[in-house]
Amino acid sequence: MEDEYEREGVDTSLEDFESYESYLNSHISEIDRYYLEDEDLARQLVELGIQGKGEILTRDEFEKRKRDNEAAKKAKQENVPKKLASADKDLTGKPFLQALAKREEQVRNGRLTTIIFIRDLQFKGNKKREISGYIDYNHRLKTENFEEYFNGTKLLLPTPQDLSYYYWDGQKTSINESPNFRVDTYSESGLQFKNKRDRKIINVDPDAESPGDNTQRIEIPTHEYAQVVLYDHYTRRKN
Repeated sequence: MEDEYEREGVDTSLEDFESYESYLNSHISEIDRYYLEDEDLARQLVELGIQGKGEILTRDEFEKRKRDNEAAKKAKQENVPKKLASADKDLTGKPFLQALAKREEQVRNGRLTTIIFIRDLQFKGNKKREISGYIDYNHRLKTENFEEYFNGTKLLLPTPQDLSYYYWDGQKTSINESPNFRVDTYSESGLQFKNKRDRKIINVDPDAESPGDNTQRIEIPTHEYAQVVLYDHYTRRKN
């Protein structure tokens, strides 16, 4: 089961493309080539969504997904020990890390996907630094050494590469999809996430009646952050 999910965590549809241009070429039909007679123009039309079928990635999205795939492959090739990163760690008095440890095995083997919302508030002298964001727990587990977090030597925080990131004082924001989730910023309910495996919506609006099908919202009491919320989503595998 774990090997199956490792394969699902990598977007194999991009493995045949060495460059963004070759990716665009794959969406150009022979009819397009015949009538346009200019491959550069045909690629531009595909990139703009005028030609071609289906969702077309931007250059930044294509390159990010390729980097993510390489990181996931590298982690697998390095024969990371099967022992859980949270195993044998003393997490006394650390409810957030306890919650992550409780979910680690299920998240790694694909039975559970968890989105972590963190709002962090720090003061340096008279300066306040506030950041917030949503993290794909599974993606981070596969691309980082989580023992540093469970050991307490590193603090888990949102980054501009996560599902969403907002630096309040600097007014910096970023939104990205991950191997497990797409981001929907156009919903009337505000920011939402769509699980790529079962296409279910995870509604992170705290005032929503429900976070969605097969999803549970859990607020974690912690002194380490201003706020931590977990969104546990159980996906249904096809038999």
